[in-house]
Amino acid sequence: MINTKKVWFVTGASKGLGLVLVKKLLERGYRVAATSRNAAGLVQGAGEASSNFLPLQADLLNEQSVAGAIAATIAAFGTIDVVVNNAGYGQLGTLEELSDGEARKNFDVNVFGSLNVIRQVMPYLREKKSGAVFNISSIGGFAGNFPGWGIYCATKFAVIGFTEALAAEAKEFGITATAVYPGYFRTNFLSQGSLSLPEHTIKAYTAARETELIHEQQVRGNQPGDPEKAAGVLMAVAESDTPPLHLFLGQDAYAMARLKIATIERELNANEALATATAF
Repeated sequence: MINTKKVWFVTGASKGLGLVLVKKLLERGYRVAATSRNAAGLVQGAGEASSNFLPLQADLLNEQSVAGAIAATIAAFGTIDVVVNNAGYGQLGTLEELSDGEARKNFDVNVFGSLNVIRQVMPYLREKKSGAVFNISSIGGFAGNFPGWGIYCATKFAVIGFTEALAAEAKEFGITATAVYPGYFRTNFLSQGSLSLPEHTIKAYTAARETELIHEQQVRGNQPGDPEKAAGVLMAVAESDTPPLHLFLGQDAYAMARLKIATIERELNANEALATATAF
């Protein structure tokens, strides 16, 4: 019997939301190609290769590696229908503390890795005139007022920016793009390997240190969001005829988004007379 379900291509799939999503997709009978820097970890988490599952070791910062992963997926399954750019990691540290190298590395993985995937997969999606792209951002890509999370939030703001552009550019080809803003979900994101601490700290930044301690001692292991339910939302949206451009995930994400929107509305109204008196 031919499997007519959509083919998913998921990056950063060896842990966290990516791994949960891959496992749920396979349970539902979808065909899935999943990438990780460590193929062994991916197989350990999601299982051996099968007629429905293609685990791939890929370096998202290497375009040839990305192109090879996409070509292998098409060779195995004949198509790609849904792309999930999930790979990324958290970088803690204030803007003054983080070195140029630390900041650029976070952008390389969280931003340019996804752009490499988009650049390599778009020719195929354009040719078949269909497809859905989900770029996993964060509520920190909408509200960045978290001390010590500035660079990470900046990478996630960038994800929103290029997703909005991609949605506009790809619309004429029948391709949709969705920016996903998860709140706190109970994955290993706040654990070692998914969260990087600053190499050098400055004692004066007490608010940033307090934020780090709160995440380490109170938030980690107590995140309110269920990643399996988040995966279910992504699957439902992918099957929708009208996927949204902006998808907030979790009650906490909704609360933070609405707080920011209210702040913007208040500041727009407070400064409108002054700030719009700028025409010739």
